[in-house]
Amino acid sequence: VAAAEVQKLYHDPLELLTRAVQPVLWLMLFGEVMARVRGVAPGNIPYLDFLAAGILAQSTLFVAIFYGISAIWEHDLGVLQRYLVSPAPRSALVLGKALSAGVRALSQVLIVYVLALLLGVGISLNPLGILGVAAAIVLGSALFSTLSLIIACIVKTRERFMGIGQVLTMPIFFASNAIYPLSLMPPWLRAVSHVNPLTYEVDALRALMLANGTSDYGLPLDFGVLLAATAVLTAIAARMYGRMGY
Repeated sequence: VAAAEVQKLYHDPLELLTRAVQPVLWLMLFGEVMARVRGVAPGNIPYLDFLAAGILAQSTLFVAIFYGISAIWEHDLGVLQRYLVSPAPRSALVLGKALSAGVRALSQVLIVYVLALLLGVGISLNPLGILGVAAAIVLGSALFSTLSLIIACIVKTRERFMGIGQVLTMPIFFASNAIYPLSLMPPWLRAVSHVNPLTYEVDALRALMLANGTSDYGLPLDFGVLLAATAVLTAIAARMYGRMGY
């Protein structure tokens, strides 16, 4: 399943270029303006450094959260029924979808790294740190693509799915530490951010991606939350994905 999705990306490289537009706009326009506002970034971290990890997480979120629409296409074209009559476990099909979303999201890592280096962001080029970033991106993409698949199994139409996807992305993004620290949030929003998986993904990315980055929660907790949430959503999606074909 994952190999088939990668082949689609190989035959349509233009998608990679279009995905690059969003992080470019956020870092070069929003980032450059907000960098002039004092007190936004915590400690002595320049705001562009603080923002880079958040924009990387955001761009991969937007890739993954609309991934469920492919399941609706497969249902309408009869591909899903062919998957379901195979001896592969439903969980393997879901994990294949999640892995392919992670592979697509890895292209965003290269884009954001190159752009951040051009803008003078203090990026760490430690190989272990880069591997950690890749792991966090794949896990985060798997988590949100699996959530997307669950939504697709519920709504079963492209029009409803696109509407729900648009509604979900902004609250997930803004109720996290992607573009501002938790200390600036009102108490109720800070409580929401503590149960938002994107917060832990961004926290891990800041620690691994930046030369002077630190983790507020600790990398074991960050990766533990991402793994646990992905496992729970995969189990739910595996049950619902099998019923979607009937």
